[in-house]
Amino acid sequence: MTPKTEESREVSLDERIAGALVGAAVGDALGGPVEGYSPAQILERHAGRVHGVVGPWNGDTWRTARPIAPYHKGDGHVTDDTLMTHALVRVYAQVRDHLDAYAIAEHLVPDLMTTPRWIPELEAEALPLHRVFLAEKWLVARLHYGHVDPREAGVGNIVNCGAAMYMAPVGLVNAANPPAAYTEALDIAGAHQSSYGREAAAVLAAAVAAATTPGAGPDSVVAACLSLAKDGTREAIEKVCEAASHHTDFESALGPLREAVAPYDTVGPDYRAPSLGARRPSRLHAIEELPIALGMLLVSGGDYRHAVLGAVNYGRDCDSIATMAGALAGALGSPVPEDWSKQVSEASRLDLWAPAATLTAVTREIFERDVRRRRTHEQALTLLGGTGCSA
Repeated sequence: MTPKTEESREVSLDERIAGALVGAAVGDALGGPVEGYSPAQILERHAGRVHGVVGPWNGDTWRTARPIAPYHKGDGHVTDDTLMTHALVRVYAQVRDHLDAYAIAEHLVPDLMTTPRWIPELEAEALPLHRVFLAEKWLVARLHYGHVDPREAGVGNIVNCGAAMYMAPVGLVNAANPPAAYTEALDIAGAHQSSYGREAAAVLAAAVAAATTPGAGPDSVVAACLSLAKDGTREAIEKVCEAASHHTDFESALGPLREAVAPYDTVGPDYRAPSLGARRPSRLHAIEELPIALGMLLVSGGDYRHAVLGAVNYGRDCDSIATMAGALAGALGSPVPEDWSKQVSEASRLDLWAPAATLTAVTREIFERDVRRRRTHEQALTLLGGTGCSA
């Protein structure tokens, strides 16, 4: 069930958008310092499971330690997942309408290239382009330097969760309309990804839109995903969520969820040494992050803290998994712990609530514009003798 307040009122759109965006950023920050490691390694390193904000894996030697250097992951610092999410919110704030692949070329790419911003992991102001992963630098190489058609620019990039990790704003703009979110994200992600990476971005957006629906819960979110997902992505979600349905605690679910997704994951068992078939286009495979995030949402019953901690302690690409799980639980209305959000906001020197306020205003504008467009269409179809016409 959707978490309600003490007065049992429905959670508002404003609260759901804030919950999703703040929740995504907090999940990202909690997962960052243990990204790339296994549950067993995390357990040994931290003498137990991670239960909140922790410091860098290598302590004070984070600047030179491998394999993460030179990024200060931990201590409440958000990663590129949040940097890209906030950048997409800024694009919506500029366009103030639905986006497509051309909006990525015209607005997101210049944002990455030209405007210095505080980068928590670098502890300095820098261009976002200097922090994002190579799969995101692809946007600049292909769209700015290569002048590739934005709708096809994602072809040739490695297939990973790069587009999916920042696609929550698309689901929020299309709140309570999963098919519209799926379609819009599919177009946007075409500038960045192809194959199952692009599919995951669309399904994640649909999941967030489904989570904002009044009365939504984990089961209805998963059902919306299964109704839209294609090929290996759909199968992976189905198998992982089936495994998740047998658990109510993330500790017991860690192994079974990994086993369920493994046949669809191209990276392989050694996260830092991907197999030769990794990240290549396929109709049989799926990114690992989205199915696991949905699985943790089910295991937790939609509870934010439980879902995010499950994602974090899963390891591997856990900052992105926790970003997705946090966005989904937050969109359902489960409160983000205030001590976490305050600590992450202060440590990252970011106002985590400002992007949510911006996107809420833009979402309302877009909805009003959608209503006008729909009514114009209805009037035209009526004049043509279409549906709704009198005999």
